[in-house]
Amino acid sequence: MVGKSSGDPQPCDVQATFCATLVDEWIRSGVSHAVISPGSRSTPMAIALAERDDIDLHIVHDERVAGFLALGLGRSGTAALLLCTSGTAAANFFPAVVEAGLSDIPMVVLTADRPPELRGVGAPQTIDQTDLYGAHVRWFHEAEVANVDTRNDWRPLAQQAVTQSAQGPVQMNLAFREPLLGTSQELPQAIEPLTHVLEQETWPVPEALAQARGVILVGGRSGVSADDVRTLRAATGWPLVADPISGFRHLDGVVTAAESMLRHTPFAQGHLPDAVIRIGRPSTSKTLAQWTDRAVAHGATLVQVGGPGVIDPGRNVAARCSIADVIDRCDGVRPDPAWTLSWESADRAADQAILATLVKLNRTGELTEPGVARLVADHLPDTVELVVSSSMPVRDHEWFGGANARAHANRGANGIDGVTSTALGLALGQGSAAVLIGDLAFVHDSNALVGLAGRTTDLRIVVVDNDGGGIFSFLPQAAALPTERFEQLFGTPHGTDVLALAAAHGLAAIDVSTADQLVDQLAQPGPWVARIASTRSRNVEVHAVLHEAVAVALG
Repeated sequence: MVGKSSGDPQPCDVQATFCATLVDEWIRSGVSHAVISPGSRSTPMAIALAERDDIDLHIVHDERVAGFLALGLGRSGTAALLLCTSGTAAANFFPAVVEAGLSDIPMVVLTADRPPELRGVGAPQTIDQTDLYGAHVRWFHEAEVANVDTRNDWRPLAQQAVTQSAQGPVQMNLAFREPLLGTSQELPQAIEPLTHVLEQETWPVPEALAQARGVILVGGRSGVSADDVRTLRAATGWPLVADPISGFRHLDGVVTAAESMLRHTPFAQGHLPDAVIRIGRPSTSKTLAQWTDRAVAHGATLVQVGGPGVIDPGRNVAARCSIADVIDRCDGVRPDPAWTLSWESADRAADQAILATLVKLNRTGELTEPGVARLVADHLPDTVELVVSSSMPVRDHEWFGGANARAHANRGANGIDGVTSTALGLALGQGSAAVLIGDLAFVHDSNALVGLAGRTTDLRIVVVDNDGGGIFSFLPQAAALPTERFEQLFGTPHGTDVLALAAAHGLAAIDVSTADQLVDQLAQPGPWVARIASTRSRNVEVHAVLHEAVAVALG
């Protein structure tokens, strides 16, 4: 509440006015969501947020869930506010802050703290929160206990937090002194918005980039528009290998089956390019990464365009350039129609082989993990955003999802934590979302289900359940170790009843065993959980069958 009082304001009222001013300026700057984990020390900011009806509040008990929910909200391009009390609550935000930092996702983290006199003296619920997230945030500010003499600095401070968050998370550590409940007084006068200009280092485009035989690789978080990608492809005529996280699988001439194609040695060796333009983050495919490194070793020029931070895992990038400079350099390229046609023909043959194999398996009544990825890609309504979990779901979606595959994924740190929470944040921000997730990641983030039924949020959760860490079955450890040791350390079966877990939170939960059932379920608004049973050993076999089908198709 906002009012006026005579005489010197009480310290608690100054705190209340400080918080109300920050909130008012954040709303004026376009912030529309705040995620609050309950606690006492954060009371002044929580009250300031709750008293506004022009910002959506999301109350989340588990701070780790809250962090990833804010991450999902931030995928819209505007930071969400993320508030917690003092102590380990702030530490539980850490995984989401790391992911936001590595993925350039905006987030304003508000960590309430004890005042200076209560720090370092053994006061309860007090840890060192100063610069808690280190290099994972773009900006840190230690806000002293609010003082009326600094009121003219409050709005610029709020604006600075938002502008600094444009390319990643920021932390404001807010010291509050008891009593924590106060009455907001008249707010400082509104000010003009700040502007934030991002400066990125770019290098001259190598002349060797202008080759007839090249490829364009497009991944997530590129910061490049579809029109720019179309223009670059038109200038070069090169094949375009787009990962679903890029959002560009729908463009003409996109290669969708590169994983299986490049596993076929004759094709991979015969299609080493002279130049590679990588836009955004590398895909999940190790096969594609190793093939790219091999091309560079044979003399190809690799140029990196966009993406969060420095992207050069092979330490072989010739230059980091802007998309505009690369388009200008490639404007004189003379496309080789035979080169492009060979890629597109191979991709058509590969995708047809993948689809035919999956359909055949579906007809026998076997709903495989790659088959689930393809059905989700082809049948999830266009209005529903999709999040795919790290490990196998993101790979199956990329390798076998086809031209309709599009998704969000936490590929900054590639963790399995917070996947459902991220999807929940996306659903709250965009209206509806689905998540394709493995059982281990689902159980890991099960606190995201707390209160979900009461939110009536359209979140559709598809769990592929093979009782453990499925991706490890593809690694050398699976063959090299005795079965018992492998299961103990890597397979890690947990035995959790996924449907019972969902039902315990009041969610609709069903077993799905056929393709038709899954297609019908995907069309239903959430929240619900659908479980598809699988086995890890059979999943390895199915992947081998699919890759072999492509090899046969490519001849």
